[in-house]
Amino acid sequence: MANRSLRGMRIGSHSMETEEGVDFAPRLQAHYDCPNGHTIILPFSVEADVPVVWECRCGTEALLRDASKPELKAGKPPRTHWDMLLERRTVNELQELLDERLDLLRAGKLRRSA
Repeated sequence: MANRSLRGMRIGSHSMETEEGVDFAPRLQAHYDCPNGHTIILPFSVEADVPVVWECRCGTEALLRDASKPELKAGKPPRTHWDMLLERRTVNELQELLDERLDLLRAGKLRRSA
């Protein structure tokens, strides 16, 4: 029993397991080059689809070494609140509503909100 003692060992801070008999998944290293001169090396599984672009720590997009930059997809412009409002009402209807609310406000039937 005395030879199994863990005296002096920090339990929980070190694993008692070894890597003996463990087969790691095959990996490859992808090298990304940032326009600001940074190099990023990331391990990926051999079976994974490696992205062509990776965000660098400086915030710019790093490009996979020996790859060309992908073409940007044409996307829809973001819809604003005004665009969504115009889907429900016409400009004339909105003008009528505004005039009604202003008349009520001027007559003192509505309170002003902050």
